[in-house]
Amino acid sequence: MAERNEWTLDIGGMTCDHCARTIDATLRRLPGVFESRTAYPEGRSHVIAEPLVGPEALAAAIAPKYRVTGHSSRPLRSESGVAYGEVDLAIVGGGSAAFAAAIRAADLGAKAVIIERGALGGTCVNVGCVPSKTLIRAAEAVHRAGHPAFAGIRAQVERPDFGAVVKQKDALVAELQKAKYWDVLATYPSVKLVQGNARFLSDGMLEVNSEPLRARKILLAMGAHPWAPPIPGLAETPHLTSTEALALTELPRSLVVVGGSAVGLELAQLFARIGAKVTVLEALPRIVPSEDAEVSDALAGYLREEGMEIHSSVAVQRVSGNAGAYRVKVEEGGRAVTFEAEQLLVATGRRPNTSGVGLEEAGIRLGRKGEVVVDGHLETSRPGIYAAGDVIGDPAFVYVAAYAGSLAAENALQGNARRYDLGVLPRVTFTDPAVASVGLTEAQAREQRIAVAVSKLPLAYVPRSIAARDTRGFIKLVADEKTNLLVGAHILAAEAGDIIQQPAMAIRFGIRIDELAAMLHPYLTLSEGIKLASQTFKKDVAKLSCCAV
Repeated sequence: MAERNEWTLDIGGMTCDHCARTIDATLRRLPGVFESRTAYPEGRSHVIAEPLVGPEALAAAIAPKYRVTGHSSRPLRSESGVAYGEVDLAIVGGGSAAFAAAIRAADLGAKAVIIERGALGGTCVNVGCVPSKTLIRAAEAVHRAGHPAFAGIRAQVERPDFGAVVKQKDALVAELQKAKYWDVLATYPSVKLVQGNARFLSDGMLEVNSEPLRARKILLAMGAHPWAPPIPGLAETPHLTSTEALALTELPRSLVVVGGSAVGLELAQLFARIGAKVTVLEALPRIVPSEDAEVSDALAGYLREEGMEIHSSVAVQRVSGNAGAYRVKVEEGGRAVTFEAEQLLVATGRRPNTSGVGLEEAGIRLGRKGEVVVDGHLETSRPGIYAAGDVIGDPAFVYVAAYAGSLAAENALQGNARRYDLGVLPRVTFTDPAVASVGLTEAQAREQRIAVAVSKLPLAYVPRSIAARDTRGFIKLVADEKTNLLVGAHILAAEAGDIIQQPAMAIRFGIRIDELAAMLHPYLTLSEGIKLASQTFKKDVAKLSCCAV
């Protein structure tokens, strides 16, 4: 039986959150202290320590700058050495879904424990959104410098110091991991963190680091990992996933990318703009195949104009080689073709992290791709156990995971009152031009026998794009002709992600296209394009002045 004390210390002398972090860092270095969580607004620290560590030692460690002005304690006894008594919600995983769930649990007055076996923060901050998007912006800076759109501007771009760019990316990842996860955790004393492995026993009991953990409810939020298809030779050939690609410190001279969806294209353009010769191979007839066909075709054209090779409808037959000399044999248009490159990136999707956790032994049903099967309240096939985020196989977006984590925690702790709803889900692919969409494509709307009305506005009619001398792309709106309501929006533009929320809200709240067209939009903004595209259903915008309503 492990014995520990939980001390609650009233702290004087703090002036900001940085003070709280300093106190925690100091106390965690003290021998016998296992955990310290200090909240500046409360002026209080919660410290778990061995019984021999008393308030005098804790006070001495942070003196003279900070003072312990009062204290109380309670003994903690636990068979597991993990939770020190039953917790309300045990969360397996430490990414966005997990943190959203823990914060919601804390808001509801519950005790929660996060169990994470890897880096805190999950995919997004460590190996996904944050590192990829900052590198994409770096690559864009290189491209813009070498391709000025304005007369009289000259620029000469040298090969970038890729190592320096990567160091800055790593520093940003570390900074945001600390600010958005470690520091946030410190502000919620009712949320504990255990770093280790979780596994279910056949009776549904959860073990953490081979010791039992008692929890009223459990949330699975283990995330997902890059997945590679069963291509002959691939398992024996060392290759890059998106994780390894973002960790490269040297720029390859050439790169073959297997996979033409969002992740593959974002990384492909990134490396191409920094100086690599890039070839993209996609098995389906179009890149970004889930998007509107016109968007896919136009994006492929723009990427080819930048010098990238885009091949769709190809079947990869075999891969071989290693770093520096890869060979990818494909069948394209009935003929055999071989592509060679210094690096090989396989970006063909992700699969949930559900192996090795004992889910099936505990009676938790999994789907065809290993995803945890949930109902409309995010509860699994075993009552009292919920799941959220990438582990349930839904679109791998951090905002979806956060929404699901919060909802699942609330349902677990307060009863299944809220239903999970992704009916209006905006999505963005961060190429340049970017792709943003929400709702149905034109083809999907026609398949559902909707009386379809379509408006397609080239960016050559949007004043902001004209002034910026970047008229690549278009805005395509799909509406129900009978109701005048939007059912889909598809945007190909330099900052498409910044304007997709307007049509998303129109779909969500039933705003008609004539109401969108009548709204006041600031002149010389990309969002004005939504107004113009809405007007295009009834008017020829070529015959309107820039001030027409």
